[in-house]
Amino acid sequence: MKIELLAPAGDLEKLKIAVLYGADAVYLGGRHFGLRAGAGNFTESDLAEGVRFAHEQGVRVYVTVNIFAHNRDLAGLPAYLDMLCQVGTDAVIVSDPGVIGLIRRLYPALPIHLSTQANTTNWAAARFWEELGVRRIVLARELSLPEISEIREQVALELEIFIHGAMCISYSGRCLLSSYLTGRDANRGDCAQSCRWKYALVEEKRPGEYFPIVEDNRGSYILGSKDLCLIEHIPELIGAGVSSFKIEGRMKSVNYVAGVVKAYREAIDAYSSDPDNYCFNPAWLKEIGKVSHRDYTTGFLFGSPGSAGQHYAGEIYRRSHIFAGLIRDYERNSGMAVVEQRNRFAVGDEVEIMVPRGESFRQRITRIIDEQGQAVEAAPHPQQMVRVPVDRPTPDYSILRKI
Repeated sequence: MKIELLAPAGDLEKLKIAVLYGADAVYLGGRHFGLRAGAGNFTESDLAEGVRFAHEQGVRVYVTVNIFAHNRDLAGLPAYLDMLCQVGTDAVIVSDPGVIGLIRRLYPALPIHLSTQANTTNWAAARFWEELGVRRIVLARELSLPEISEIREQVALELEIFIHGAMCISYSGRCLLSSYLTGRDANRGDCAQSCRWKYALVEEKRPGEYFPIVEDNRGSYILGSKDLCLIEHIPELIGAGVSSFKIEGRMKSVNYVAGVVKAYREAIDAYSSDPDNYCFNPAWLKEIGKVSHRDYTTGFLFGSPGSAGQHYAGEIYRRSHIFAGLIRDYERNSGMAVVEQRNRFAVGDEVEIMVPRGESFRQRITRIIDEQGQAVEAAPHPQQMVRVPVDRPTPDYSILRKI
């Protein structure tokens, strides 16, 4: 069985990046009924274009319909589902039992993937959903490797797990903190990321006196989960019967999507091609360390992480490279790449150019030509289009990263 690498697509550009850098499938949200209101998300025309682009590359598209619906949501749902079917959606990701029932009744041929929000933590629950016609279960993040294996033994449907990315301080993402503090309901797609804020203790008779729990010069972080990273454990997960490896990050940058997808693609392919002689390559871990991330953890895979799964002090985010630009075109006659600036870079900078397939290479910026054809010393403006010479032909959607 071919293991699926499932990548996030927060908007159309990220979808194309995920596809080109090696995803077997992408997941995304439309403008309604999904749990990432802060992502760019897809209009109907964007969704149609995205599905067409993905299918041309042999990549599947799954759409999130995973809010916990209120009565008022149900009226517009059939028309939305009809649109998803018309554009060629390969499956929908759902958490609400009522929505599942509606889909099974109105669109029985539309595959259903059960969202991690449904908190499936045992084989009896998995069998229940299998009997209701669910094609795949996105298992709860709180499962250990032996628990995943036991579920696999009891059901025939596909099993998907999160293999990389941010984790919530909640049970499988079903958080009430945002709703309590801001009125923004995480279970309806509008999370305020409240678990990432700085907190302190206040004694009820001493208002205004804040007592930090663990403090550094940036504040206290008592709800700061480390990021999940299981790239070193692909053989164990495949052995446990996982069908799909899911990367979190619909609100992350194209640089994140490209770097993480590429590293996991190479690791999965290396194992699949020769399992008996597979050897983990530390370069893959180094690659995903180049994007912005928190310290990494294996989550619950080998038992409860306890306090080791949280970040308490110091700089939360780490990265070794800065996303400088996205190559939009390569002019073979002149040897110049057309670059859309994402962070400032200048003549004299050394950058690394990450290509969708193959080895990255280093490049010194020797010239920058602006849109008026004038030589400039730097590209300081967001999304400014410039031309720079590169030493070798470079595919569209290659990424410039400052070291």
